[in-house]
Amino acid sequence: MEKIKLGPQTLLVPLPVTLLTAQIEGEKPNIITLSWVGICNSEPPMIGVGIRESRFTYHMVVEAGEFVVNIPGENQVKAADLCGNTSGRNKDKFAETGFTAIPADKVSAPLIKECPINMECVVKHSIKLGSHDYFIAEIVETHVNSDCWTDDKKLNIENLKPFAYMTKKRSYYGGFSDIFGDYGYSVKS
Repeated sequence: MEKIKLGPQTLLVPLPVTLLTAQIEGEKPNIITLSWVGICNSEPPMIGVGIRESRFTYHMVVEAGEFVVNIPGENQVKAADLCGNTSGRNKDKFAETGFTAIPADKVSAPLIKECPINMECVVKHSIKLGSHDYFIAEIVETHVNSDCWTDDKKLNIENLKPFAYMTKKRSYYGGFSDIFGDYGYSVKS
């Protein structure tokens, strides 16, 4: 197969679909859909998120210094799309989506009750990169729906039903329950 040169591109695929919630004192909470998100450290657990300065939620994250990363399931694709294509400046995204804001344990931003995973995060570093700023935050608490957690302390992906975003194609994909191998299977005898 011949290779085509594209120049610098953002073709890391698939990307997670996350719903970041943020809130500052005296204001309604907001939800923004983000896919430029990833775990960047394990001890302590940390996550990085890229947000454009022009986004309404950006200033909430800067001022509050904290947020919640909520992982939606496949049944929430339309709501996630809405949260990524409308501004909280003139819409209440909780009302628009039917999502329920519930209090977090350690941060001021709410959890989205309907999302199967919620990670409370406190910003430790921010880096101006160009089109986006990158916020590196410590995960200070994690909430998981009980049906998405197994007795042997693993995610139940069949119940979680995560979905992904494909950059450049600008489409959502699901069906991530097929297992092709467990970590380390290639070196086990």
